[in-house]
Amino acid sequence: MMLKIGVPKEIKPMEGRVSLVPSAVAEIVHKGGLVYVEKGAGEQSGFDDQQYRKAGATVVDSADALFAAAEMIVKVKEPIADDLKRLRPDHLLFCFLHLAANKALLEALKKLGLLAIAFETVESKGSLPLLMPMSEVAGRVAIQSAVHWLHASMGGRGILLGGATATERGQVTVLGAGTAGTFAIKEAAAMGANITVFDLNPDALRRVRELGPNITGLYSSQGDIERVLKTTDLLIGAVLVPGAAAPKLVTRDMVKGMPEGSVIVDIAIDQGGCVETIRPTDYHQPTYVEEGVVHMGVTNLPGAVPRTSSEALSAAILPYVVQLAQGKLSSSPALKAGINVENGKVVHPALISSA
Repeated sequence: MMLKIGVPKEIKPMEGRVSLVPSAVAEIVHKGGLVYVEKGAGEQSGFDDQQYRKAGATVVDSADALFAAAEMIVKVKEPIADDLKRLRPDHLLFCFLHLAANKALLEALKKLGLLAIAFETVESKGSLPLLMPMSEVAGRVAIQSAVHWLHASMGGRGILLGGATATERGQVTVLGAGTAGTFAIKEAAAMGANITVFDLNPDALRRVRELGPNITGLYSSQGDIERVLKTTDLLIGAVLVPGAAAPKLVTRDMVKGMPEGSVIVDIAIDQGGCVETIRPTDYHQPTYVEEGVVHMGVTNLPGAVPRTSSEALSAAILPYVVQLAQGKLSSSPALKAGINVENGKVVHPALISSA
């Protein structure tokens, strides 16, 4: 017998993604699984309850009913207060957790004693296959959002990233050349901006430099970052240390030295952020100004495009959901690497070392 899977409606502010789209549910049901979906869970992603029923899911009227029926909870974002009230010690929780930046949630999951596996720490052959699709979306959304906040009417510098005839191009700085950083670079490069990328991996720097003639790759050092930020219109933070808190690469003094009205979008905010002055925000109030710089610290950037994000995430997690439901955790090195909390104990090495 496969574990009974529950897909709850996301309750984080302005979060419209759903963990499993109807086609994924149909695949699980075809393999003998039983899937419960909370009423309205897919609406903001463009999937109605009838589509889930046609896929073979049982649509339940409330979160209470969903959590009571399911043995395995598959959601997108980390559980918040109302979710935690419904979770049980015998639940298997599978979602984004980002516990390095959320000690309160870490302690709550330890107290519950359940098994919690984080999408962002599932690792296969040196890659993070469940984080990758959302990093791709986040990188693109970061640039698209920043273009808006750079408008003078929104408190920005009043520039186009690609410039115009007889004007200079916008200056973009990206910290980190992983998946999120790379897709931010591609998006900004396509707009015509001049881009400087910082990373510690020479191969990554070589790869992004080859994306276009308007991209410069530099080895990450505090001195060079500070120098470049003085003429930066847009800073993208995309630093990732799997399972651990992001290092603070940009100090308050560096932010203070940036041009008035420049913009910071810190994609690493889920892991605490890589900019000293960043703090978590949501889509109700996505930005704030500090040291004359517009800061965007939205913790669910891909939530702005829920249909695209849900389809991409669902496709990535589907085979792992099936493995877990079939009780194959012990035979999957990738899933075992993703375990964060089990039986009241912290399991992931990065969390243990940062505790």
